Amino acid sequence: MENIIPVSDMRFYNQSLSDVVEGSPVILTKNGVAKYAVVAINEWREIQAKLILFEELQKGYQSLKNEKNVTRDEFRRNLGI
Repeated sequence: MENIIPVSDMRFYNQSLSDVVEGSPVILTKNGVAKYAVVAINEWREIQAKLILFEELQKGYQSLKNEKNVTRDEFRRNLGI
């Protein structure tokens, strides 16, 4: 569950930051509109790793669509197995 607070409350940032836990980001608003998210560092790293994984999966999917497929035997021959 995310905590939503106005960015003006960041003058009390120690309290706001203590509310940040994995799975519960603090959302900062400006003029009533969500502008920033403060997340636990481990959660941020996990999100970054997932983005990289999804980008690589997308490249593989595009390659599968655009390039010639090879059979298992052709693959083994190309590897010299």
